[in-house]
Amino acid sequence: MLSTNFLRHHLPKVIAALVLTFVSGVVDIVGYLGILHYFTAHLTGTTVELGRGFVERAPADIYAALTIVAAFVAGSVLGRALIEAASRHKYRRVASFTLAIEAILLAVVGGSHAGLGTSPYVELALLAAAMGIQTATLTGIGPLTVHTTFVTGMVNKAAQLISRVGFRVYDRWRWGALNAEARNSQQKDKQMLALLIGVWVLYVAGAAAGTWAFLRWEMRVLLFAIALLGVVLATDQIWPLSIEEEKEQSER
Repeated sequence: MLSTNFLRHHLPKVIAALVLTFVSGVVDIVGYLGILHYFTAHLTGTTVELGRGFVERAPADIYAALTIVAAFVAGSVLGRALIEAASRHKYRRVASFTLAIEAILLAVVGGSHAGLGTSPYVELALLAAAMGIQTATLTGIGPLTVHTTFVTGMVNKAAQLISRVGFRVYDRWRWGALNAEARNSQQKDKQMLALLIGVWVLYVAGAAAGTWAFLRWEMRVLLFAIALLGVVLATDQIWPLSIEEEKEQSER
């Protein structure tokens, strides 16, 4: 059962989720502005672009969209495989490995714009793979499913919680004080709702910060994203992510 002190009980992981969400906002908008105007942290829009490319017979768009989808899936599979392997060996700090891989991929893309010179399709693949790995790294906080690279599911879950909270407010107004179980559920729902709103806000903030910084430093902004990953990596060394929790969420 979810603790009524949900946010406090899971505070290190909550902070990690919010930081990673900010990183996704930065990476997503920087990749869009700097590489062929494609988003790499979520696949819905990319899939739509793939369909358009087929109809309009636009090979470049088809190639870009397929590259992003394939790389994202590959990154996510790699992340899940590492988490499964770590679980079998009872190693709880696997997030340090997955986030280190993500940081390396981001560094390669940033380096390519500093003179290394790689194909834009390779850069899209590297960013998408990085986002896939991050998606696999943190999938839940307690029983709450959380995604740090796309917010559609988070907004939908927030809407469900708003509805539940609203009905309990009505019940309280209509019938008087709630019983202990209902009050406990109301508190839990409010805390989860606060977290999901925070995820959305941090994604917007990351995109805004990434846009502002890109206009000044271009792809070097990815160095800032890498630094933030370092903060989460350090956090994992002190408060490891729960492997069992991640496994349970991945099966839902």
